[in-house]
Amino acid sequence: MHIKNKVKYSFLLITILILMIFIANSIILYQINENEESKKNITKLILLQENMTSLTKDIIISQNEARLKQIETRFINYEKEFETLHYMLINDTQKDFIDYVLKDMHQEKSVLNQLNILATNEKQIETSFETLFQLQREKIKLNNEFIETYPLENRLRNKLEDFILEKKDFNLLKNFSDIKYYSKEVLFQKKSTQYLNKWLDKVDSLGVFLKNKDLESYKIVIKQLGENAINSKKLQLKQQSVQDKIYNSLKQNKNINEKIQNDIDLLSKEFLTTIRSFITFILFFTLAFIIYLSIKVNKNVALTVDEIEEKVQNGLKKIKKLNNEIEDTQKEVIFTMGAIGESRSKETGNHVKRVAEYSKLFALYYGLDKKEAEMLKMASPMHDIGKVAIPDAILNKPGRFDDNEREIMNTHAQLGFEMLKHSKRPLLKMAATISKEHHEKWDGSGYPNGLKEEEINIYGRITAIADVFDALGSDRCYKKAWDDERIFKLFKEEKGKHFDPKLVDIFFENLDEFLAIREKFKDTITTTSI
Repeated sequence: MHIKNKVKYSFLLITILILMIFIANSIILYQINENEESKKNITKLILLQENMTSLTKDIIISQNEARLKQIETRFINYEKEFETLHYMLINDTQKDFIDYVLKDMHQEKSVLNQLNILATNEKQIETSFETLFQLQREKIKLNNEFIETYPLENRLRNKLEDFILEKKDFNLLKNFSDIKYYSKEVLFQKKSTQYLNKWLDKVDSLGVFLKNKDLESYKIVIKQLGENAINSKKLQLKQQSVQDKIYNSLKQNKNINEKIQNDIDLLSKEFLTTIRSFITFILFFTLAFIIYLSIKVNKNVALTVDEIEEKVQNGLKKIKKLNNEIEDTQKEVIFTMGAIGESRSKETGNHVKRVAEYSKLFALYYGLDKKEAEMLKMASPMHDIGKVAIPDAILNKPGRFDDNEREIMNTHAQLGFEMLKHSKRPLLKMAATISKEHHEKWDGSGYPNGLKEEEINIYGRITAIADVFDALGSDRCYKKAWDDERIFKLFKEEKGKHFDPKLVDIFFENLDEFLAIREKFKDTITTTSI
């Protein structure tokens, strides 16, 4: 073959190899998005079951039929949503191009098995809910009967007491005192047949010494009330037994959720390892081929040493460019994952950009080297990645959280850490630390672990002040953006409380640079919700 043709076809092969690298990178990005969607839907299944379980508690404390109907309607809606989502995951057999190369994570056998167990547990919860519903309906009926009958028992007992007091007979007073004792034990304490019989025996004993027309009426009423209390207790015990089964299912579901997450993480790791190995192989093959081509050309064409060196350098530049593109792709993936956490709460993409730039500036003035500051800039956008696991109803609530909602919201720091902690990559390890500690406070009043002062990693301290500065100056659904004077006043007040005093000093000493970053990356479209 002519040397020109050899060179032409060789460069064509190099182009194909480069294209293969780009395709591999595209597959990485696509599959990461697919896996995140699978995780999101599976987590939603677990949350739906938790919501269904929570309604079983509401069933037991409901006091009327109208409330029961409301709870039943909500349960049915959760049930339908669960079944729809589960059906979608199980029957998602439509394949795209990537599916012929790599199967979707939720279609893996181990994950499918766990999803089927979830569905089985959902049916058990559904059956248990129906049982609790009927039991509570009976309890409400008994309670209504009790409310109607108890005043009559009270009136008859008081009437008998007045009659006995008039007799001034010690034995009668003693027997009547026993009747009052057993009435409380049967109706409000023991609720047992044994105590009901003792109550009736005491009434009968009183009848031996006392002839009163109300005594027989009183006996009929206490039989009705006693049986009511006993039956109510039996229903309560049945409800507790059913609830125990539900809680066992919920506990199993949490284990299943953890198992699914571990399976997906393992599959993702294997997938990324395979792709990286493939890319590395292609890079080495490309380099070897370029060297081989240079040697062949040198043997067949009278090229000068400078010309050969120039061609080799051009090839190496292409490889370096590819490596840079791979590195840029990895950075983009990390930034995108950070943006996912913010977009769940409907914040602008510029929020994470500003926090990243602020963090880098803080790091440089704090004394970190340029490489570490640049890593912090790349990792800080991941600070709120844990928000992907927070329910939308809480995350986007237009107002203050109640105590329960605040407790759930505060878990996002630990959740983000759990998502990232298994990575051995320095950048993701840094991101895990930031996610966990960016809500800790200098005085120890933060969360999740109440760390204080330098117990808090510098990465968490820097991201904390950068995040707060940007959040205060931005509109949210529950507040308008603060003006600068108000923000500056807060920072001075929180120096040594919320924030590292040295970082507050850095902020004010270099205020113009921080404001310049905010201006450069300001939001061009006003958002109305976060």
